[in-house]
Amino acid sequence: MTYCVAMALKDGLVFAADSRTNAGVDQIATYRKLHKFTVDGERVIILLSAGNLATTQSVISLLKMRLGSDQPNLFGVQSLYEAATVVGNTSREVVRRDSGQSQGKVDFGCSFIVGGQVHGEPPRLFLVYPEGNFIECTPDTPYFQIGETKYGKPILDRVIDYDLPLEQAAKCALISLDSTIRSNLSVGLPLDVLLYDRNSFCTARQFDITEDNVYFRALGEAWSVGLRQAFSELPEMDW
Repeated sequence: MTYCVAMALKDGLVFAADSRTNAGVDQIATYRKLHKFTVDGERVIILLSAGNLATTQSVISLLKMRLGSDQPNLFGVQSLYEAATVVGNTSREVVRRDSGQSQGKVDFGCSFIVGGQVHGEPPRLFLVYPEGNFIECTPDTPYFQIGETKYGKPILDRVIDYDLPLEQAAKCALISLDSTIRSNLSVGLPLDVLLYDRNSFCTARQFDITEDNVYFRALGEAWSVGLRQAFSELPEMDW
């Protein structure tokens, strides 16, 4: 399992994802879930993936193989809407191919968050469902989650606002991931975090958060201390 979150805000986009895909007593597998498709000054398309690992890897591989070909591809689309369509169609293609060869009950489903900016339109963010259809993020609901979403959702609902600065939103994303890591063994470090500034067409603000990251450890501890303090200050009920 994994956990990914992305936000579409006034100043740009924020993406964050863990990299754990399998956890057990004696096995932890790590695969990156953040994928970039960029053309300098012309387009930045970011994919976050969750679900069946074989399916997501096949989808990403096909998307990369088809770049610049005659087939619909992420370097040929004229909008993020078209990019989400390409990702959804490719996902359906892989699931249809692999499920037809399966002899057992296997869940081949996967989901994607597709975000970024194509020259000529503002930054946009889409959630692509396992069925291949998708929805777009709006200022009223400025974030999407995929994977193990429930543990990291409360902080997002209370804090994330369309006007929130990217740096503050990224901090909120890290707390959301930290909360999920503490509650679910199937989500873990390292983390990929990327801040995309509106109209920059640059992905330089990408960060690899490992277990040695002092700031991430301090952030998680400060959040825990703050929650305990807030709890202790709650008014008493008249039982």
